[in-house]
Formats: sequence, C-alpha cells, structure tokens
Amino acid sequence: MTGTAESLLDGLDDQQRMAAEALLGPVCLLAGAGTGKTRAITHRIAYGVATGVYPPGRVMALTFTARAAGELRGRLRALGAGGVSARTFHASALSQLNFFWPQVIGGTMPRLLEGKAKVIAHGADALRLKLDTATLRDVAAEIEWRKTSRLSIEEYAAKNRPVAQSLTPDKMVALHSAYETVKDERRQIDFEDVLLAAAGMIEAEPRVAQQVREQYRFFVVDEYQDVSPLQHDLLQLWLGPRNDVCVVGDVSQTIYSFAGASPDYLLGFGSEHEDAVVIRLEQNYRSTPAIVATANRLMRDKPGALTLHPVSDRTGSAPVTTAYPSDSAEARAVANAIAAEIATGTKPESIAVLFRINAQSQALETALADAGVPYLMRGSSRFFDQREVKEALMLLRGATVNTAVEPLFKTMSDVLRSIGWSQDPPEARGAVRDRWDSLNALMHLAEEAPAGTSLRQFVDELFERQAGQHEPTMAAVTLATLHSAKGLEWDSVYLVGLAEGLVPISYAKDPTAIEEERRLLYVGVTRARRSLALSWATSPQQGRSGQRSPSRFLAELA
Repeated sequence: MTGTAESLLDGLDDQQRMAAEALLGPVCLLAGAGTGKTRAITHRIAYGVATGVYPPGRVMALTFTARAAGELRGRLRALGAGGVSARTFHASALSQLNFFWPQVIGGTMPRLLEGKAKVIAHGADALRLKLDTATLRDVAAEIEWRKTSRLSIEEYAAKNRPVAQSLTPDKMVALHSAYETVKDERRQIDFEDVLLAAAGMIEAEPRVAQQVREQYRFFVVDEYQDVSPLQHDLLQLWLGPRNDVCVVGDVSQTIYSFAGASPDYLLGFGSEHEDAVVIRLEQNYRSTPAIVATANRLMRDKPGALTLHPVSDRTGSAPVTTAYPSDSAEARAVANAIAAEIATGTKPESIAVLFRINAQSQALETALADAGVPYLMRGSSRFFDQREVKEALMLLRGATVNTAVEPLFKTMSDVLRSIGWSQDPPEARGAVRDRWDSLNALMHLAEEAPAGTSLRQFVDELFERQAGQHEPTMAAVTLATLHSAKGLEWDSVYLVGLAEGLVPISYAKDPTAIEEERRLLYVGVTRARRSLALSWATSPQQGRSGQRSPSRFLAELA
C-alpha cells in the first residue's frame, strides 16, 4: 500500500474506514443523516483507485440528482480519482441510448420530452376531457409511477389505485393510453422511457449487454432507499453476473414512494446478496445532541431505522415548539427571529425555513421582505438559468481568448462591472438586488478560487458547475419544501406549518402514507446543525372551517 493510499483512510471513523476498505463484492452502507456517507463513499472509491483495485474508467457512481453527481465528481477529483464517472441513472441510460440506438434500431433517437403536461393535455383533448393544472400534475405522477414500477397499462388498471377527484379509474387508464399514443405519434420519449429503453436493449441484445458490462465493472449507488423497481432492474442488467456493487442509503429518509421508490431493496440487500457486507454508519457529525435526540424520538422502533449517536460537542438548547394564531403571525415571528439571528452575526445563507407545500411560502416571503431579510426560494429558478448569469458566463468565456495575463479577481471584476455589478449592493430590493446577488455570487466564487487559478481554469469550473447544477451559495435565507431540502443542511432551521392537514398532509390517509409523512418530517429535523424551531398556526386553512390541531408527530417530539 502506498503512502498516498493509506492517507485516504486518515480521519475516517472506524465504520467509515471499514466501508472504505470493503472494495469488492456486495456492500451495503446503512448511513444515517449527518454520518458522513458522502465522505465514506468518495474515500472508498479513491482508495480503490489508489490501491489499483479499481481502474478509474470502469467505476460508475450513480446518484439521483445532477447536483449530487457534480458534488461527487468534485470530491473524487480532489482525492485523485478524477477519472471515475459520477452520473444520475437517467444520464447514464441516456448516454447508452445515444450510442446504441443508431446501431440497434437505426436512425436518430426520438426527442426527449421536458415535461408530460402538454402531451397529457393533448391526449385529454382527444378524449374530450378538460383537466385543470392540478389534475394534469396528478396524471403525470401516476404515469411516472406506472412506468417506474414496470407495469403495463393493463397491469396498472388492475391495481385500481386511487385517482384524482375529477377522474374515474377508467378515464385515468384511458389517459395513460392517450398519452402514450400522442407521444409515439410525435416520436418522443419521456424520462422513464429512457430507462425502459436502455433496459430493453440490454435484455434483448447480447452484444449491447457485453459492451455495457465491459465498460463499467464496479458500481456505487447513493440514496439506494429511493430506487424504483425500474432502476433496480436496470442496475442488475448493468451488473450482469457480477456483484461488485456498493449501495448506500437510510430507510428513514425514504420520501419518494409516490414516484415508485421502495426501501425494500435497501432492507432486502442482505437477502438478495447472501455474502453482502453490511456496515452501519450512525455517528452523527452534523447536529447538536438535542437535535439528534429529537430525530431519534421521531423514528424510534420504526423498521430499519438507525439510532444516531451525536459526536458534536456543540451545545444547544432543545428544539422549541410554538403555536401561533395564524399563518401570517407565524411568518412574522419567524422573520423577526431570523432578522435577530442575522443581527447577531449569523449568515443568512446558514438559515432555512422549511415547509410541506409551496403554497406556504407566500406568507413567509412577505414577512421576510417586510423584515428586510434577503431570501431565496429553492427550486424557483436555477442559478445558471438566470439571464444575468448566462450573460456573465458568455463574456467570461470570451475573455479567455485574451492573451494578457491578469489576476483572476481583476478580470472577473472588469467583466461583471460591465454588466452592472458593483462592489457595494444596491439599496433597492426586488429584481435589481436579485441581479446583483447573482453576479456577486460569481464574484465570491472567484475570491474563493485557489491562488494561481487562471481565468480559463475558473471558467471551465463554472461550466462544470452549470452541467452538474452545483450552484454557488447565495447570501440569503433559504425557503424550501421538505422534499427539496433533502441532502442539504443549515445551522438554523425553522420548520413551520406543523399542523394536521399539512404534516401529515391531508391526503395521506393510510398507515403507509402517514409513515412517509413521518420520514419527511425526519428529513426536515435532521437538516439542522445548531438550532431547530418548530411551529404551527391554530387558525383554519383557507376555505376550511374549524381550528387546526398540531401535527400528531409533535407529541412524540416533546
């Protein structure tokens, strides 16, 4: 073993080191929130490369988001394993389709749909159905669930699943058929078709299977609790008769069952692979002992739940639950508490307000604006899709052809000033301040670049960030739904709207759906590093009568 390889194990705890050294055969990492799972898997891959066990080009790390894939690539590059591929399931399958489609089917691949709504609407028109936006969204979710569950339309019909209020089961099934017909007529495929077609080619064409398996020999799958039957089957096809796969997940963070995800594959990994090595990561490095205790109470005695053990010696008060008379009163109180935090030196970007549904953000946005607190709604628009950011990237790319050698900071300053950036923020809020914040985030990235970084290197890094949706940190409080907060963390977290009808959501009727809502709240609780505040409003939801009741989960957290 080289000194470099040995150094990759330094700083890992006993369980993480065990994971890093388990390089061959089936390995399952049951990794709780805040236990350093990304550190464990990146050091495991880098250690395998450094010791010569893994040829970098034959390793594939699979994630569920482009952002997570980008983060993995960055970490692996820093650890000396830059030749390892890290992609989403869809990106891997799409790459294979683009390569094999002309050979197997002929011609160019069909165009990829960006969204299902318009095609469903056209299918509905053919059936003389009028659907509102919410129903279109529900139908799209059902189509996705059917496909990721690998069900034919006939098999789906036999499931007799609950449907949108405005549709009968027969009409829902007819819409599925109409959607597929319109899509086929237009020679289009959706994201689920990408996985289905990739799986179909490997199953039907031995030479395709051989080429795919020759390319990638070792697999690592993050967030394995969220794999669907379709993704599980595709992974098995990629592996073939081999078993060199490491899966990582936490059953307590399964929050995408509505999209076909099943924790059964994580729970059953040891049964599926009799010689599997199963390692539990339960040392929580993120949160204070009080927050860890709160998370443990929420998931106590639940199937597959890990018990987190706090490592942090940070002191912190126990999470406090507060009831407010109305949503607006709750929003104002949260905004004032955040303003007070910022006044004492807490950075806005280290604070988040989390809620169940997007509609809850309106009162919060108003209250934060009134309190003069900058905020960013996660998921509203991607950083690299903003007009001013695209303009800056175009100008920076053009500046790389200049032969004059200047410090990165000066070139960045000159380019950004030419499109309206200034060293001091504008006093006005709204669009003017939003534009400045975006450009300033680019400037901040330049300031953080290692000494000696050239403009070309920096611009290449920006475009890699763009491809991986690795957005820079903005100096603003984050507003986010519980679903979109997964994988993130902040010093201070405010969980709002914890009332029956919101958490758990009103349409979660059966025990399985209720438990999914519990896990969603668990994700929210475990995002907090130092401070956690819980709140709810007693006034009735808009359009309803009667006072709200606190979420049933709050009694367990007290």
